[in-house]
Amino acid sequence: MTDTAKAIFITGGGSGIGQATAKLFAARGWRVGLADVNTAGLAATAAMLPAGMVETYTMDVRDREAWVAHLDAFTATTGGRLDVLFNNAGIGTGGPIADMSFDDLDRVVAINLVGVLNGAKIGYPYLARTPGSCLLNTASASAIYGSSGLPVYSATKFGVRALTEALDGEWYGAGIKVRDLVPSFIDTPLLATPAGNSNYSIKQVVTNAGLELTNVDAVAQAAWDAVHGDKVHTYVGKTADRMAFAARWMPGSLRKRMRRGTIGSAQ
Repeated sequence: MTDTAKAIFITGGGSGIGQATAKLFAARGWRVGLADVNTAGLAATAAMLPAGMVETYTMDVRDREAWVAHLDAFTATTGGRLDVLFNNAGIGTGGPIADMSFDDLDRVVAINLVGVLNGAKIGYPYLARTPGSCLLNTASASAIYGSSGLPVYSATKFGVRALTEALDGEWYGAGIKVRDLVPSFIDTPLLATPAGNSNYSIKQVVTNAGLELTNVDAVAQAAWDAVHGDKVHTYVGKTADRMAFAARWMPGSLRKRMRRGTIGSAQ
């Protein structure tokens, strides 16, 4: 592998969307940097990729010093280039805000929002030295209309969406594209999260309601399309498409749905 190969650094690379995206980009000749708190997950993902295409880093996105150290280490293997930074790491802790502990509330905000802000701010100089680079963030259909039962999660994903829009303008002059994925119900481990006060997981609630789950490989392809396209927001899954349509043309129906306590979406 030469230093001219394109390079992507993926947080949350040990499972789910991050893992699927790593497989797709590596299969298309990209060098991949994987970061995750889950060392076993990192090893499992790395084992799925072609030899010599991947570097792994055990990292918490809340740790700013680790961000710098690992981006330095990865770009040292790529000839200095970073074509895509994929801010994908997130957690799905949910439940009514009145029932959430402050520890859980702080953790969701710190990982899902501040972690993404860390990646953007720290990643900027690495992206700025690579022509045509892209910051890709994972938002959620919960960023289309706030999801009853997931208020803190929704708030963080609205923040990710707003950051994407703001940086799309702010970084335009630097030649850095900024995009996000807006997935609905993706079949990842995050759907094992309890749905509010229910004894059921979000996945069980979704399937019992007759809603579809989108295969994680479809999200990986959406990530590829987002990086190479011009849309700021890339909606993934039928539920996300329907919510985007309803938010624009039938906001009252979404409001009634949330008042019935229906889970809106989860990454």
